[in-house]
Amino acid sequence: MQVYKTPLREYKFLLEDFLNLKDNKILTNRSLEIDDLLMILEEGSKMCEETLLPLNVSGDSEGCTFDNGKVITPKGFKDAYKIFSENGWQGIKVKEKYGGQDLPYIMNMFLDEMVSSTNMSFGLYPGLTANAIDAIEKNASEDLKQIYLPHLTSGKWTGTMNLTEPQCGTDLGLSKTMAKPNDDGSYNITGTKIFITCGDHDLSENVIHLVLARTPNAPDGIKGISLFLVPKIIPAKDGSLKIANSVKCGSIEKKMGIKASPTCVMHYEDAKGWLVGDLNKGMKAMFIMMNGARLFVGIQGIGLSETAYQSALHYAKERLQGKLPESQNLADPIIVHPEIRKNLMYMKSVNDGIRGLMLKAGNAFDIIDSDQTSKLSQTSENLIALLTPILKSFATDKALEITNNALQIYGGHGYITDHGMEQLVRDARILPIYEGTNGIQALDLIGRKFNIHDGQIINDYLSEIEGFLIANDDDQNMQKFIQLFKSSFIDLKDCVDFIRQIDTKNTKEINAHAMDFLNIFALVAVGYTWLQFIKVSQDKIKEINDPFYLSKIQLGEFFMTKVIFETKRFKNNIYSSGNLYNHFSDNYFETGSQQ
Repeated sequence: MQVYKTPLREYKFLLEDFLNLKDNKILTNRSLEIDDLLMILEEGSKMCEETLLPLNVSGDSEGCTFDNGKVITPKGFKDAYKIFSENGWQGIKVKEKYGGQDLPYIMNMFLDEMVSSTNMSFGLYPGLTANAIDAIEKNASEDLKQIYLPHLTSGKWTGTMNLTEPQCGTDLGLSKTMAKPNDDGSYNITGTKIFITCGDHDLSENVIHLVLARTPNAPDGIKGISLFLVPKIIPAKDGSLKIANSVKCGSIEKKMGIKASPTCVMHYEDAKGWLVGDLNKGMKAMFIMMNGARLFVGIQGIGLSETAYQSALHYAKERLQGKLPESQNLADPIIVHPEIRKNLMYMKSVNDGIRGLMLKAGNAFDIIDSDQTSKLSQTSENLIALLTPILKSFATDKALEITNNALQIYGGHGYITDHGMEQLVRDARILPIYEGTNGIQALDLIGRKFNIHDGQIINDYLSEIEGFLIANDDDQNMQKFIQLFKSSFIDLKDCVDFIRQIDTKNTKEINAHAMDFLNIFALVAVGYTWLQFIKVSQDKIKEINDPFYLSKIQLGEFFMTKVIFETKRFKNNIYSSGNLYNHFSDNYFETGSQQ
């Protein structure tokens, strides 16, 4: 049995204490208070716990089916989606003029986590739709916005993004899908896309595809890619659905996990589409959707990790096996054993820290949207750019680790299907792969983000941490935690200096450090988040005797003593690798050459 209760107390801490949103422009501009947000989150928790969680195991067992070009979702999914959409959850962060509620971005993050915790497969349908809404709102013509956004916001229609083709994955410059212009301003789209999540299904009336394609005589490579909106059914101007488009689902994949969401092969045969954004600027428009999707995937990792932790904690309190020497019981619950407790604390300390860092990125979106100063908006944009690859990668790598640790606590009972633990492991396995593999995210961090404005994005974040350390230098209650943190912070700064000394033309050597650098940066960023948690909690304990804050301090100490020192390993990898590409000849990688 998968166990999950929404961590509403944790959410309250993040909103009130960590982000300190009380009387903040993000809320006052919307005439909202924190209690309003908490009430909404409580309603969302009921929907997730009562409607989505009961369908998680059965949806995985049944999966989606493909019948003569049509995709059929598992039992209960249509009713659940109706509840989800009719209660307005799809549009919580969409502008009111398109039918949304215009709530802060972070509220959608909380919702995505709750949904992912209770039913990750289900969450992919509205999750991709939300990213499609972002791309259309920021890039499409006003006519397209008026036709499509209200129906996407209501959940009557859903959205997808179509990037990958049989011959190209990340290297989208190899895309062959063609878009030929028509006299009426539309385009005829022809090509095949693969790995299209929720490309077809029976939950919504229409599916709106955002498709990358190249026009005739477009420049080669990535510079010749444009973005097109291609509906499954072409709507009239009043939104009525009358004309089927030449879009077909050819098949759905048989896969390891997320079986209740279809992964489709999509065929476009002179399908009618409309340009989104500027010609040959498709990647700029699509990156709005992709970057949102990358943060969404990181949130999925947090969601699965939370359910894995809660389930393992529940089992550890129930399962009797072994006993402490001083115990008078025949057997004790396994939670008394140090290794079990250490594993549980590891799970929770990592998950809580990553969630806080994720909310920091979400808050940056809200700062930009709340009409702050141009300098603050630029700082927020830089923070989002920096944290996106870190959060996508670190949260998902840790989701794999945490779901496996939870299964280990269950032992043999975790390996069989009865308790739902092996499903969490299978579902988590896709996270480091889709929306840009974690290796690609690491290359983005060390290759692009490292060098933007001559490294200013990196420098600003390190300076922010330095400022926090200086500001709290006289706080005796913080000294123990600051000293523990400083060691790893120095590791990160040393690695930044080390990499900057490498010849920029030696891209192979720089890229060889990518994953180690991302991991050391992530550990320090999460550690910095924990420092802030500890500081806030210590201040709150002076005002109110709430055991929640004491537990926060204790968990933070665990992270600082048991987790963050992984930076030593990653620093050693970076310093000791030398020129990785000179270590082995190409022949080494031939089959049998090692013998």
